Amino acid sequence: MKEPDGAGASAFPAPENPLLDHLAIRLVRWDVGLAAFTLAVEPRHLNLQRRLQGGVVATMLDVACGYAGLRLEPDKPPVSGVTLMLNTAYSASVSAGTVTATGRVVGGGRRIYFATGEVLAEDGTLIASAQGAFRRASSPADHSRPPARG
Repeated sequence: MKEPDGAGASAFPAPENPLLDHLAIRLVRWDVGLAAFTLAVEPRHLNLQRRLQGGVVATMLDVACGYAGLRLEPDKPPVSGVTLMLNTAYSASVSAGTVTATGRVVGGGRRIYFATGEVLAEDGTLIASAQGAFRRASSPADHSRPPARG
């Protein structure tokens, strides 16, 4: 997948996501069928081997693939959704720089969709790839409500 360039980015702001904010994962492109996020790797993102933590990579793939299916039309608000399944394969590691996760919808229907994604290092090295199944909500997302506590 080609690294996103920001062209065609959504007119709708990204939904508030405290985890992504905490990790400093930033939405950089959101189109119908495509989403991309970047992360400037910091020491807090590294594991004991001083490599980018696999859970951070998996989170980036989850949101890139998930968000890719939440915009159904260019001029309509996004819907919400949940991950049903995500398979991740790791192929390389990084310790510094910026990584980009890109997700693309590859099939499905109105409620269930399938997406693939990959995380690339700045030099184009494939860090990890994923494929998953996701379920859309039946109505536009309401991002004005605080998250449920429970």
